[in-house]
Amino acid sequence: MCARPTDGLGHATPRHKRTQGLRFPDGPKRSPSSEIFDRHPLNSTSITPSPIPTDTVLKRLKRLWPYFRSARTGIVLAAVATLIGALTEPLIPALLKTLLDRGFAQGQIALWMVPVALLGLFGVRGLAGFVAQYALSYTASLGMLNMRRAMFVKLNEAQMTLFARQSASKLSNTLVYEVQTGSTMLVAAMLTLTKDSLTLLALLGYLMYLNWKLTLIVLLLFPGLILIMRVLSRRLYKLTRASQEATDELAYVVEENALAHRMVRLHGAQERQTQRFDHLSIALRRLALKSTVAMAAMTPLTQLLAAAALSAVIAVALWQSSRTGVTVGNFVAFVTAMLMLIAPIRHLAEIAGPITRGLTALERGLDLIENTPVQTGGTHTAGRARGAIELNNVWVRYPAKDGAAPGADDDDSRTALRGINLSIAPGEVLAFVGPSGSGKTTLANLLPRFVEVERGVVQLDGIALPDWDLSSLRQQFAMVSQDVVMLNDTLAANVALGSSEKAMDESRVLGALESANLGELIARLPQGIHSTVGHNAAELSGGQRQRLAIARAIYKDAPILILDEATSALDNESERLVQEALSRLMKGRTTLVIAHRLSTIEHADRVVVLAGGQISEQGTHQQLMRADGLYARLHAQGFSPESREADPT
Repeated sequence: MCARPTDGLGHATPRHKRTQGLRFPDGPKRSPSSEIFDRHPLNSTSITPSPIPTDTVLKRLKRLWPYFRSARTGIVLAAVATLIGALTEPLIPALLKTLLDRGFAQGQIALWMVPVALLGLFGVRGLAGFVAQYALSYTASLGMLNMRRAMFVKLNEAQMTLFARQSASKLSNTLVYEVQTGSTMLVAAMLTLTKDSLTLLALLGYLMYLNWKLTLIVLLLFPGLILIMRVLSRRLYKLTRASQEATDELAYVVEENALAHRMVRLHGAQERQTQRFDHLSIALRRLALKSTVAMAAMTPLTQLLAAAALSAVIAVALWQSSRTGVTVGNFVAFVTAMLMLIAPIRHLAEIAGPITRGLTALERGLDLIENTPVQTGGTHTAGRARGAIELNNVWVRYPAKDGAAPGADDDDSRTALRGINLSIAPGEVLAFVGPSGSGKTTLANLLPRFVEVERGVVQLDGIALPDWDLSSLRQQFAMVSQDVVMLNDTLAANVALGSSEKAMDESRVLGALESANLGELIARLPQGIHSTVGHNAAELSGGQRQRLAIARAIYKDAPILILDEATSALDNESERLVQEALSRLMKGRTTLVIAHRLSTIEHADRVVVLAGGQISEQGTHQQLMRADGLYARLHAQGFSPESREADPT
């Protein structure tokens, strides 16, 4: 069975409706909810971390600069505030030295100066910290906004293969959560890096001023610190990438379980789904624990180095005091400044974790923006096409899924169409029939370029599809599918999809709804056509949602109509209303019908029978019956316009 492409939005709503009417023995094509169970078998989940990047951190940060460039004001403000805060750090031990040497020993400091100095010092520190924190939030939120905009634009322009290769949960996780987490974490880490680096330099400068010999001992900390950070940061990167991929897998299991909740319960698959969820949750937990070990190891190792340096400093300072008479204030100031070094050193030792995680998260968004090819078109435009369609030796092969195991599928299993040759005249009603997986939907999706041809040519009005301007090409098509997709917007906005509020013609919207037999729905809604339909119009019945899709096609008034099993899951009354609306919609249009119901097929000008991605036979209903081929055999298995299947419950 060939794989099905996703729709233009990259997802489809599973159908959980009553099914009636005439169908070919194979039944309808598989719904997304049925494909869900084949995608990630329990024992096939493996977490393969991405390779460690060869670029330096600076080069990786430069990739992000275009999205944070507009936040220059916040960056400068944060840098200035951070510098001021760092400069106040040495003033604390300096104040202690003055108090001990001149206050306690000599009594030369007025009492009122002590609270003024302390309040002033910590007031400046607090204000600098507040400004830096606000500037941090300003910078992170603006960079996140810019990246999200670029990613969303890329999603709307990307080649359709992106949605065949990646799940909706992975894309939404990257765009919504990864960017937010990554930008906040990275900007906070960079602020910490700047603040603690400046604090370290200020304190080291003060230590050099007090006693350069003791300061040399302190400097011996840094080679060991750099080695620890380098080793553990590489370990953290690998674990972070593996955790991201494990999170994507876990999110997909939750998403599919929610989408296919009825099928899961109907078939008693809760235990199987729970096993898959537990398997991935345990893998994610193990990765989290490994990351914690790598991060937590930095602090004790750093503190051990600091303790060794402190011991050496105290021993040397005691030896110096017996020989040179170092003052108590000088010694206390030096030890205080040295102890104050521990906090920024510890922060710098731990900074590799958030920088690595933040960069890794944002680089997933950058990969989507920079490495996702854009679907391009030509320059040919037309106000309204005649509707003549020509397919010459057309082959279609679907791409392999991202992360698919080698050998999991082959080219033959992903080949959907094989050497299709077909001519469709303007205004002709053409029906496609055949078993599920025979390539009917793929063939229809070729026309608006939701699927790309591997080889061969598809022409509209004598112009190859790649030579058409994409926007102009898609203006020529309206589609009514079995998987109705509605946006969480007003009824009018869903009917006039693609039109701005100012350009929306409400009289046309009302006319389209009336033509689609939805007049009674408008009367019932509290705000009429301005009522919000909710998530995928879930509050409406299956027939109403189908007619709403027809109203959308009527409003668009495109010259070519694609009906993809538009009445596949409706009861008798709903089907009658939908068929009436479809009859009005099809007048004067080139119409491609994909259906399992003979009531839809028998009125077509021509029937094309597909099997295995190839045209098996074509002709009128009567001609195909006389030919006694595949169509006749399917028809002979008890299907006729007058007979009805029992309504499954």
